Order: sequence, then C-alpha cells, then structure tokens
Amino acid sequence: MSQAPVRRLTAHGRGLFGKRPTGRRTSDGVERSLATGAGAVGGGLEAAPRRKRPRAWREWAGGMWRPGPRPLLLLLLLPLLAARAEAGNELGTGAVTCGSVLKLLNTRHGVRLHSHDVKYGSGSGQQSVTGVEGSEDANSYWRIRGGADGECPRGVPVRCGQAVRLTHVNTGKNLHTHHFPSPLSNNQEVSAFGDGGEGDQLDVWLVQCSGAYWHREEAVRFQHAGTHVYLSVTGEQYGHPIRGQREVHGMPSPNQHNSWKAMEGVFIKPSPSEPSRHDEL
Repeated sequence: MSQAPVRRLTAHGRGLFGKRPTGRRTSDGVERSLATGAGAVGGGLEAAPRRKRPRAWREWAGGMWRPGPRPLLLLLLLPLLAARAEAGNELGTGAVTCGSVLKLLNTRHGVRLHSHDVKYGSGSGQQSVTGVEGSEDANSYWRIRGGADGECPRGVPVRCGQAVRLTHVNTGKNLHTHHFPSPLSNNQEVSAFGDGGEGDQLDVWLVQCSGAYWHREEAVRFQHAGTHVYLSVTGEQYGHPIRGQREVHGMPSPNQHNSWKAMEGVFIKPSPSEPSRHDEL
C-alpha cells in the first residue's frame, strides 16, 4: 500500500525543526548573477546606494517615543532653565513672608517661643517671654512685621539681614530686650513690650540666615539690633506660676542655643496678579 507523501509545515521559510528547505537555498554567487541580470534588463540603470537615515533624538511623551529637541538646543536652554530654577527656590512657597503668623522652635532645646499675661517678678517687670514644649498653645503665635521703618509689605519674602519686629498675637506686645539681667541664668532679659504692636526701637531684631531669603525649612538666628545679643534658650526652667517653661534670654555670641526654625503658622503667599492669600499649616 502506498503512503501519501508527508508535507512539512514551515514557518517563514524554515521547517519546524529550524531547517531551511533545500529547494530555496541559493549561493551568494547566484544572487550576484541575478542582480547583474536585473540591471541589464532595466536598461543598465543601477540602484542608488541606500542612505542611512540620521538618528533623531527622541523623548518619551504621551505614552510613546516622539522626536525630541536637538542637543544643541538643550545646551542653549540649560543656563535659562538653571536661572529659573534658582529663582524659584529663592522665592518659592518655602519663604517666610511679611505679615505671616507663625511659631518659632528652638532647634537645640525643642521649645517654642511663647508669651502670656504673666509679668517678671524682677528686672523690668514687663511681660515674660518663655519657651514651651507643646505645639498646640495659641500663646506661641507671633506675627512678622517690619522694623522701625515699617518696610515689610504684606506677602513679600523676608530677606536675610532684614530688620523685623515679632508681635505676640494674643497680647499685641513686641519681642523686646534691654539691659536687665534674666531671672534664672543672669543673661540679658527678653520680654514682651508695647501696646497694640507699638513699642520702641528696642523691639527690632535682625534675621540672620544663609542665602537671600528666610526659608521655613532652614534654621535662622535673631540678633537684637540695639544690643546685639542673640535670642537664646539654655534650658533653665521656671517654677510657679509657669512651672516647666524655659527661660528665654539674650546671649552675646552665636551658638547652638540661639538657632530657631519656623513651624506651624499662616504664611502669606506673594502673588503679583491676585490679592494676597495664605497657606495654613
């Protein structure tokens, strides 16, 4: 009995076992002969050599690769992009601005600058200024205002070296210091002074920071413009009636005890085209 011839299935000219059918095999010499004959039939015209297409610079956009900018253009744009990024960092949302209301944390001792309607029993007898550990106390809010000349427009970032007044929100008195000894450490007393935000020239402090502007995420120092001491905490604690609160005083030199950082608050945002708004933290 004769058997039907077995036909091998192929895929792309190859057998199932990866072998190319022998009937399709041609040598390089035969291919060259066929190409020569094709040229003769075409009237002696030779095909132009195929040019390599230059590789285009591509970028990922919209879920697919698309033609991108040329490297020369990128090199020309880099200085402009870098300048804009630097300006954005200097005047970004992280800047502390005039008119903002905030709490200030002493980074060495972990207490917030605080005041209340409790007067010193010695020294000047003015309203006391202390440091408290809790973050919820409303008596720890201070408003950033201009110095003696009043130059601090609402929403404008505070410059490093700028003169400011820190006004206690609940009592309307300004952060103040003068040549009285502090009650616990015998450093220079720091008090709250004035009425309705109006005191005297000893309410002015200079913001010391690196860079051009005071940023929320960086620690700063406050140097008194009149007596040149630094707003400081060294850990001494009061007894009754403000038990556990820390003494705040002025020290003559910069050190780890006079480093402060902006914390909770309402920060006024600068806007050239819209009315000033705020960002609550």
